[in-house]
Amino acid sequence: MLSKLPMEFEFDHVGIAVSSIEEGAKFYLALGFQVQHIEEVESEKVKVAMLEMANQSKIELLEPTDPRSPIAKFIAKRGFGIHHICIRVKNIEQKLEVLKKSGYQLINESPKMGAHNCKIAFVHPKATGGVLLELSEPTSL
Repeated sequence: MLSKLPMEFEFDHVGIAVSSIEEGAKFYLALGFQVQHIEEVESEKVKVAMLEMANQSKIELLEPTDPRSPIAKFIAKRGFGIHHICIRVKNIEQKLEVLKKSGYQLINESPKMGAHNCKIAFVHPKATGGVLLELSEPTSL
């Protein structure tokens, strides 16, 4: 069953839920990271900070901007910590269609706009062995 993976997939980032980006970033700044970008994603009611690594993968700190946001609900239920992992894909619409036809549970059946002007969609943890998976396609691909 082992086979070489298509080169169209790349690890993009791990999303970490924090109460505040300023507090959450302290550890990473002490380690030598730099905050590359901060933006608010209004549709998700979250502020995100990206800390990029040498291989271009990132740590994304997620601060809720509304107590009803998915990140605020996650923190209330599970506390601070890893929220999701993200894989960069090409042709996100086609990937979602394949997953739907294969019977996998999706949170988003079609992509929406996320941070960094990327098209994103989340796959339910029930489909992935317990991990919330974000698929992301930069609009520049």
